[in-house]
Amino acid sequence: MSDNTAQAFEATCRNIQGLIQQGNLVNACQEAESFAKQDLSSEQSVQILYLLAVAYRLRKSFEEAIQTLVKIKQLKPTHARMYQELAYNYKALGDEKNAAKHFYLATKHNPALLSSWQALLPIYQQQQQAEASRLCQVQIDNLSALPQQVLAAHDLMHEGNLAAADQVVRGYLREHKHSLPALLLLAEIASKLKAISEAEFILETCVELANDDPEPKYQLFKIYSKLGKFKLALALSEKLVTLSPANLFYKVAHATALVGVGDINKAIELYDQIIAQDQAQSNVYLLLGHAHKTAGNIEKAVDAYRHAYINDATCGDAFWSLANTKTYAFTETEINLMQNGVESFEVSTDDRVHMHFALGKAFEDGKDFEKSFFHYSQGNQLKSELLKFSSAKHQAFVSHQIENFTQTYANKLVGKGHSDSAPIFIVGLPRAGSTLLEQILASHSQVDGTMELHEILGLAARLSKPHAKLPAYPTNLAELPSDLIAEFGKQFIDNTQVYRQSAPYFIDKMPNNFMHIGLIKTILPNAKIIDARRNPMACCFSGYKQLFGEGQEFTYSLSDIGIYYQQYLRLMAHWQTIYPNQILQVDHENIVNNTEDEIRRILDYCGLEFEQACLEFHKNKRAVKTPSAEQVRQPIYKDGLEQWKNYEAFLGELLEMFER
Repeated sequence: MSDNTAQAFEATCRNIQGLIQQGNLVNACQEAESFAKQDLSSEQSVQILYLLAVAYRLRKSFEEAIQTLVKIKQLKPTHARMYQELAYNYKALGDEKNAAKHFYLATKHNPALLSSWQALLPIYQQQQQAEASRLCQVQIDNLSALPQQVLAAHDLMHEGNLAAADQVVRGYLREHKHSLPALLLLAEIASKLKAISEAEFILETCVELANDDPEPKYQLFKIYSKLGKFKLALALSEKLVTLSPANLFYKVAHATALVGVGDINKAIELYDQIIAQDQAQSNVYLLLGHAHKTAGNIEKAVDAYRHAYINDATCGDAFWSLANTKTYAFTETEINLMQNGVESFEVSTDDRVHMHFALGKAFEDGKDFEKSFFHYSQGNQLKSELLKFSSAKHQAFVSHQIENFTQTYANKLVGKGHSDSAPIFIVGLPRAGSTLLEQILASHSQVDGTMELHEILGLAARLSKPHAKLPAYPTNLAELPSDLIAEFGKQFIDNTQVYRQSAPYFIDKMPNNFMHIGLIKTILPNAKIIDARRNPMACCFSGYKQLFGEGQEFTYSLSDIGIYYQQYLRLMAHWQTIYPNQILQVDHENIVNNTEDEIRRILDYCGLEFEQACLEFHKNKRAVKTPSAEQVRQPIYKDGLEQWKNYEAFLGELLEMFER
């Protein structure tokens, strides 16, 4: 859309709004009706139809307003004010049940809609729903206490307009720099914009400003958990439950932190206590299921996931969690529930994404690969629209690493790092077999398995922040004092100690660390690095049909995942040139077809003696947090090598990319 066209559209919207405000509803309807017939984008149609619906309601044309709002629901089912308008119309028609339902849906999609909360309260009170009335009043009190600009910014954020929300709240903070509600909102916006380090800094400031207020601690807990700083998260959760022992959210936070540091049994006890006290909603059952799955209690995990969707039939994550066990067989009733869910505009986009991926797995198990691919593709399309990953930006990052981390540059950094040889990094793409390699190595008496640690990614993010005296990462490494680079390596060892047991070596299997091998070899020159490889078609399609909890945004488009794989090969070839004979490439197919020889080769590279337990890795009862948890608790099998061929007819774009 050209700038002139966009300006003309905005001018039309302002004119219609002006007519509505003046009470000139007939002309407002005529102009909106006329414009709605033009060739508009989906977003423009939503804006015009919304104004038309408001004008219809004010004219008391309630049925026409409802019909118009239903059109918006088809275009944008997450539009909160559309649900609020529907509620006003149903209320005017005397349909209290539908009014209550749609006021609730409005608050679900935008918790900052004070008018909807205020409309819900008398309905809940009349129905004698004491707990719902209490929660509603709390939300009204909280929103009413916010400064007007901060409330407006909340509204913008929940409507998806993050840039405008950020601008409004920063404007307010220029005059009220210590406003806790504004700072908390700024941190939330930063988190949604993926500026996690900025959110962390803001929230740490909030905790200092209001040390007795639990809310900043709770929000900081969530950021620490997102960053994988589970030791810090655990310390915060302990303070929260001390400050407010009866608070359900803080209890759940504490249990989640316990899972993060590997104290699974204690976490399960806490989740069970919450359920026994009849406080559990679907999310608690989900978390309990994840804890059981991590511990290898698959039957208990399945039981918890079932309770989650019984508690809330629209809980898409419950169905996906069942699918993600990789062994669960859905019943016909469950498949019908999911199909109804993905077709309902009242189910959130996130829940529909989860259900589409679960249906993809259900139909894959039933060998209906056409239906299976349809649901995988629908889920990926919805998820991709939410994330907006840019292949161009990732390619630019890879080029920047290659152009700047030259052999000459790497030579300047030799001898500056920390000498500890304990870490073994397993890198690559997700679904390339890294969990299997970790399970094999973690079965050795000299090696601790941990998880996908965030320390290297966090350090890279900190080094990438603009600094007046230093160039950007990675070229700023050469400008740093040697003792600081060594300190970075020591910090990695110290910060990861909480995830280790007592073995002299340990594993970090964060796959995305392949982007920062230059950084790893700089701060920890004696670390071992294993590059987990898999056939590109098998690896890419396995990633495409996997719904990841966090990160891996490139996997939700066949073109993006294909480009990403090619860039991964390009960057790994560069690292092999810079660090010859220091990175071990392990092909998944070789592990499957020639298991013992490959295991001996891996152990030899790591300087470890062969142990029979590495061949019997499936007997290892250690906690495993990745989607492959159940697969690595079985002996090696070949079935997964060519599963992608069941979908070959739908993967032409990917096939062409790798053939070319």
